[in-house]
Amino acid sequence: MKSLLRTTLLTLIRIIGALQAKKAPIRTQRGNAPRILLIRPDHLGDLILTTPILQALKLQSPDASITMMTGPWSSEVVARHPALDQLLTCPFPGFQRAPQNALAPYILLFRMAQQLRRGHYDLAINLRPDFWWGAALLYLAGIPQRVGYAIQPGAPFLTRSLPFLATEHATISNLRLASAGLQELGDTPLEEPYTPAQYPLYFKPTADEQAWVDKQLQDAGIEDSIVVIHAGTGGAVKLWRTEAWAHVADKLATAEILPRPASIVLTGSSHERSMLELIAQDMKQQPTLLTNTTVGQLAALLTRAELVLGVDNGPLHMAAAQDTPSIRIFGPTDPRIFGPWGEKERHKVVAATQRCASCPAIPCGRLDFRPEEIPEHPCVRNITEQQVVQAITTPTRSHG
Repeated sequence: MKSLLRTTLLTLIRIIGALQAKKAPIRTQRGNAPRILLIRPDHLGDLILTTPILQALKLQSPDASITMMTGPWSSEVVARHPALDQLLTCPFPGFQRAPQNALAPYILLFRMAQQLRRGHYDLAINLRPDFWWGAALLYLAGIPQRVGYAIQPGAPFLTRSLPFLATEHATISNLRLASAGLQELGDTPLEEPYTPAQYPLYFKPTADEQAWVDKQLQDAGIEDSIVVIHAGTGGAVKLWRTEAWAHVADKLATAEILPRPASIVLTGSSHERSMLELIAQDMKQQPTLLTNTTVGQLAALLTRAELVLGVDNGPLHMAAAQDTPSIRIFGPTDPRIFGPWGEKERHKVVAATQRCASCPAIPCGRLDFRPEEIPEHPCVRNITEQQVVQAITTPTRSHG
């Protein structure tokens, strides 16, 4: 029933968009000042991995006005980017856990398209590969050049669709779309190869955020170096064992791994606090817990850290944006796609090698397990403390 409804509504969208295109006035040539719209509905990690294209677009098309539409849950990640001229927010369907009426996404679609039509954009890029709703939005908004990936059912709404490469790093996927968009405007495409050195991640904490971190550490009596552990993530199947985190944290706190002892700071959201308290209870050395920080405060903390550890999550990408070394534990997600975007010697991955019994491969790429299914998928939990310790002790360049 839902499939039939979506098919019917998609057909209706195509008809309405075609009728609007016939009625729309012919646009005048905008010269060298194109208006570019980027759409990315995701959360912290995906937004950080998108930041390299903002500066790249501005460098190649310096007169362009760049607008980005994000979810309100991630707008802070790009709000202060110097290459961004305008930021719009949209409560994109499918990215909130709240239940939704079946017609609500389509009602929102037409409402947001009407808003975007007033922006008179010349080019729009749908940055999430499988986001058909975003492609349909750009189509209904009447934007003449619409770039994205050739994934159904969104591809027919695009004027240029690129083949999607399943194991390509997410940042490279973003850069390929940006390069194609520049070509559509008649500008020079981005220079290859796409590397972290050429196209770095970007997020800069403010002086106030850095001062906030200084006070938190001072209040906690921390004067030496710090190691941050961000153990939480959006998918429960990606979590490591709390006792394993405690074991590694104690070694870091007593100079068994690093050249000098470090104060351990556990970070996470407010609903992850109970997990952090379990880690702290198993530790011999008392850590500091910081939960529910802003994105900027977290970035400032990560800048101060000697090392950041965690699973596949957004804060670990933020650590790379601060050029702070990191150790990341991966299981069902593919590090080729979602792994570190930074110098390889500074950002290391400890990936699961044991396939879960009911999964066809490792990594399987699946995150939508029901709570009762999690015990049957222990790929991350099977990673040993020794594997993580070995990754930490492998020589790497100092953070300074």
